Amino acid sequence: MGTPQFAVPSLNILLNSHHKISAVVTVPDKPKGRGQHLAQSDVKKFAANAGLYILQPDSLKDAGFTEEIKSLSPDLIVVVAFRILPKNIFKLPKFGSINLHASLLPKYRGAAPINWAVINGERETGVTTFFLQEKVDTGSIIMQKSIDILIDDNAGTIHDKLMDIGARVVFDTVDLIENTNGAPPVFKQNNGEATPAPKIFKDDCRIDFDRSVDEVYDFIRGLSPYPGAFTEHRGKQIKIFSTSKSHWDSLKGPGRFLIKEGKLFVSTLNEFLEVTELQMEGKKRMNSAEFLNGYSDLFKKFKA
Repeated sequence: MGTPQFAVPSLNILLNSHHKISAVVTVPDKPKGRGQHLAQSDVKKFAANAGLYILQPDSLKDAGFTEEIKSLSPDLIVVVAFRILPKNIFKLPKFGSINLHASLLPKYRGAAPINWAVINGERETGVTTFFLQEKVDTGSIIMQKSIDILIDDNAGTIHDKLMDIGARVVFDTVDLIENTNGAPPVFKQNNGEATPAPKIFKDDCRIDFDRSVDEVYDFIRGLSPYPGAFTEHRGKQIKIFSTSKSHWDSLKGPGRFLIKEGKLFVSTLNEFLEVTELQMEGKKRMNSAEFLNGYSDLFKKFKA
């Protein structure tokens, strides 16, 4: 069960193994774009190309969907980036239901674990497989795999790394469950160590430049490339996707944009950040040199 691209490698690795996939469950097709044409999820596209049986329930609580799952008699349900399953569904399989989560649980329980790990300046993250319970992201842990968050990583690069690593962990977890007849060694989560990773809304993406350079740097990369950190300047919304630390002291107040030697800088509480990739509302994303060619009149030039 899954929806976005993050789930596709996990489906692919199971498809190409000895395990039998009885069905793939994903979201219904949804209108998208200006033409409002029906769009398929990434998981559906892959499953359709592979000739797999696909279910797209409008509601996971629908009695017909429940009966459909019962009729398949699954040994195991594998969930990767999908909706919250009701108890009557995740308890159906002989060996229960497992989930792949993009954090080292119990840290970063919630809908946006990758974003929050980067925003909070973590230097390590990873993936976890666990058995589903009623409370979200709280089940007993089966396997974990960690990776370093490098200083030039952003949410996008971490997403891609965990997507591939996660697929292998899913495969190893399914193998382990099979080889132990549904009773793999597990360990319970320490709820006292839990941290939240709630869904991110537009207002959460507004940049607060009245914070340290490290905090602003991590905030911007934690929201890049999606949904994108933003600010306003002279009535225009500007999304900022990447920056680099200038180690140039900020003495003129936070949130000031300045041009110096053909480069664009913005001040934080203590230092300036060089803005290297950004997007003006209604325009395409571009590097700072391209941006300044068209919009340099919006900013002041630095004077020593």
